[in-house]
Amino acid sequence: MPLERALSKLGVASRSQTREWTLKGRLQVNGHTVRDTMLMVSPETDRFTVDGKPMRNDGWLAIMLNKPKAVVTTKSDEKGRRTVFNLLPSELGTLHPVGRLDMATTGLLILTNDTRLSSYLTDPVNKVLRTYVVTVAGEITEPELAKARTGIMDDGELLKPAEITLRKASGRESHLVVKLTGGRNREIRRLCAALGHEVTQLKRVAYGPLQLGALEPGRYRRLTREELNIKPPAAPAAKKLPPPPPWARDKRKRKMPPGRRNH
Repeated sequence: MPLERALSKLGVASRSQTREWTLKGRLQVNGHTVRDTMLMVSPETDRFTVDGKPMRNDGWLAIMLNKPKAVVTTKSDEKGRRTVFNLLPSELGTLHPVGRLDMATTGLLILTNDTRLSSYLTDPVNKVLRTYVVTVAGEITEPELAKARTGIMDDGELLKPAEITLRKASGRESHLVVKLTGGRNREIRRLCAALGHEVTQLKRVAYGPLQLGALEPGRYRRLTREELNIKPPAAPAAKKLPPPPPWARDKRKRKMPPGRRNH
């Protein structure tokens, strides 16, 4: 991927910072000074330095954070709001979030330095389930649930959960479990609003095989590859070339039929 995007995804530099370093000749990739921010690089294997100093630890790392309310999922915030990185020690500052949780949403957030992992987990094609516990104002009815399961068009997008289950309902509020495989912006809030219900609490409790469990708000723990059910990437399979057509084969290797001679 392009250099400026790679450093942004790794969480080590914004695109504007990368452009500034590049223009000043301060940025190196694998020991070579680069002048092109669109240079294609591999975030997992290439070594990035500024003024000769490493920008990140190249070891694989992933953590699970229980994101509290009133915290934004970004590296820095122009409005001065607290970010998820304010909750982490400085040595974890090179991680990047896997997707985002909005400011009012709490719960499980994965951060990693593995861009292949984050791409896999967030790609809708892979259908990795995210599970949310949702509280909405008012009583959700069965016809409304059926409408949600069918899908609702909102601002040109189809909002359709992978699963939606009603746990408890009363005239005051309803409690749901919603599972998604996509990453549309504020999808659950928009879906419930289209049904006429305001989301009052939203918490992500699982992401794929990971469960939030008893992890306290604002705390984090390191993850293993096994927890994420990730296998080391296999080497690309060598492409097998088809056999050459008869007219392209080396004639010197042909065996002439007995008694037949070239003229």
